[in-house]
Amino acid sequence: MKDKDLSIVIPVYNEEESIPELLEWIFRVVDESKIETEIFLIDDGSTDRSWSIIQQYAKDDQRVIGLRFNRNYGKSAALQTGFDEAKGRVVMTMDADMQDSPDEIPELMRMVKDLNLHIVSGWKKKRHDPISKTIPSKLFNWVTRKVSGIELHDFNCGLKAYKNDVVKNIHVYGEMHRYIPLIAKWNGYNRIGEKVVEHRARKYGTTKYGMKRFVTGFLDLLSVTFVSRFKKNPMHFFGVFGSLSFIGGFFITIWIIGEKLYRQYHHMARRDVVDQPLFFLALVALIVGMQLFLAGFIAEMMIQVSQRKSDYLVSERTKD
Repeated sequence: MKDKDLSIVIPVYNEEESIPELLEWIFRVVDESKIETEIFLIDDGSTDRSWSIIQQYAKDDQRVIGLRFNRNYGKSAALQTGFDEAKGRVVMTMDADMQDSPDEIPELMRMVKDLNLHIVSGWKKKRHDPISKTIPSKLFNWVTRKVSGIELHDFNCGLKAYKNDVVKNIHVYGEMHRYIPLIAKWNGYNRIGEKVVEHRARKYGTTKYGMKRFVTGFLDLLSVTFVSRFKKNPMHFFGVFGSLSFIGGFFITIWIIGEKLYRQYHHMARRDVVDQPLFFLALVALIVGMQLFLAGFIAEMMIQVSQRKSDYLVSERTKD
């Protein structure tokens, strides 16, 4: 099949009202700009009429390709499935809730191609969200900038454009869709740009995300930072800290035993080794050091035998 100019990946979860309007808007934009496009709608286990609407559009327009999960796996799973299927030279993601404007498509494509960027991330500079959502988001983005070293204002914006090579060589899992720029950077794709995009007020339904995501988001940031830096050599992390802990505990133990023998030889007052709190701290340091070292060793062996495998089951699709 001939490669397309653009692949659009849209995760869908209970968006029956917005899908028709969103697709008609996308069709209008890509037709006016004469962009060869394929549109992947990934139904993430919707319980409303979303899938039947996707099926109808896929039947009427060859550009629409629907894939349906057997249950809700989350946005990262939907994006990864779309990335695996995408054939466009530029791959774009957007949300299905009509808060991302398809009018941004031509300019995002131009930036990827003409500026030779790996990623162009949208920045919802003016947001139509309550303050309970915008304040935590600003904090989240500030922390992520400091940890990642990537100067983006809005890591979680669903509207992004990528070179095809980028999405084919990264793996998004769990809730890591927020950190795709960071994952891409650690895989060598560091030409990352940003564009201010329109953020539209939600027209249909209610948001699928609550405050919980801001709590888990920071945990995910720690996870992706650790995995990105040490996934190839986990022993570099576990081994260093394990060795330091073991060596510290070992020398403390030697000092305690040596002091007792010295005092005993010179007939000086002495305490039993087990009566000294420092001995138990040394024992803990020895045990923790050994456990960390073994954890790194086991992780190294697992890397050697592991194979990447998708756990997301697509139960239906509209086209082969």
